[in-house]
Amino acid sequence: MDDHLPSAALPTDAAAPLTLGFGVAFADLYDKTGLGRVDAVFLEHLRGGDAALAERLTDTRRDPDTLDAKAESNLILALAPHLQDFLGLLFGIGAEIRTKATEHDTLAVLFACKRLFVQRIAFKKIKPDAAAVLDGPALEADLTARFGAPVTERLFAERVMAWMEDEAGNAEALDVARQYAAWAGLTPAGRARFPKGVLFRQPGKNDPMALIPLEADDSGPLPRARLPQDHLHRRDGFDLTDPGANLTQALSEAHYCIFCHHQDNDACSHGLKDRKTGAIQVNALGREMLGCPLEEKISEMNEAETKGVFVGALGIVTIDNPLCAGTGHRICNDCMVACIYQNQKRDPVNIPQAETRVLKDVLALPWGFEVYSLLTRWNPLNIRRPLPR
Repeated sequence: MDDHLPSAALPTDAAAPLTLGFGVAFADLYDKTGLGRVDAVFLEHLRGGDAALAERLTDTRRDPDTLDAKAESNLILALAPHLQDFLGLLFGIGAEIRTKATEHDTLAVLFACKRLFVQRIAFKKIKPDAAAVLDGPALEADLTARFGAPVTERLFAERVMAWMEDEAGNAEALDVARQYAAWAGLTPAGRARFPKGVLFRQPGKNDPMALIPLEADDSGPLPRARLPQDHLHRRDGFDLTDPGANLTQALSEAHYCIFCHHQDNDACSHGLKDRKTGAIQVNALGREMLGCPLEEKISEMNEAETKGVFVGALGIVTIDNPLCAGTGHRICNDCMVACIYQNQKRDPVNIPQAETRVLKDVLALPWGFEVYSLLTRWNPLNIRRPLPR
């Protein structure tokens, strides 16, 4: 939603000096000895919050090769909230981090409703042909009267989840909501009602021979094809044609991820392999489905992001990709090409958009650049090398 770094990324008083917590000096952030002190105070902070986890980290650092991939992922995800809290205290921005994390929490109802009601109930019970004959505007008017306010995705999700706690007592209202969800998600008119929404959007079929959506244009003397209007990106000077996903859209992608690292099958990071031979698969366009060339911990990043641990999620990204400001949705999609959903011919998780949003949310914090910069030099989530060589 934003092409440039938000003004919130700068401190309120640009001339105000940065006073760090834990007795750390600013120069320590750029000096190897100083970074050692940062690491030491982090470990002390961790011991105060979870002594067992601190001992586990210390023991693992001595011999990191004892960890298998799943155990390493579990350790990183356990540490990520502590890293987020520590950085909030170090830079004095804990309140701002908590405010942004609260935004994640308040949006959770959208994804719960999408999973438990829209996908499991509405889309299963009402098929596209039946949805096509529904009167969407009339259903929306009914819901507006029941809500006492115009229908929005957020309000729909909140009311429906509340109604589901007493399904028998709210059967009529839930039936109207079910029909409306099917109309909104399964018909062209319904999808046009929330063109940038996430609640009623379902993953599309991934046709490798039709990756670019085209529509017929018969306005000229010869038939031609063109992009739909909502896919056009106008070039305006040097501004980005794609400003990236907003928080709701990025969280939708993160929630769409099934966190394959729990099954040690995160193809987005390590490539989509043939189950029988173990060889990297080749897609219908002849492209090897190699996954992220940096083997970035994508699934772990998405899981942390869905829990509101967005600073920790950036810490996870920078383990393998400290220069993530140059990747994201602006440059690469090897991860999407190898997403596990490719096996089901479904749209992959838009991982680059999710990664970009994580970075933007951190940069939008006061001292956000300094937080990101520090994580490229000292990162306790990097079990094997938390400090520079």
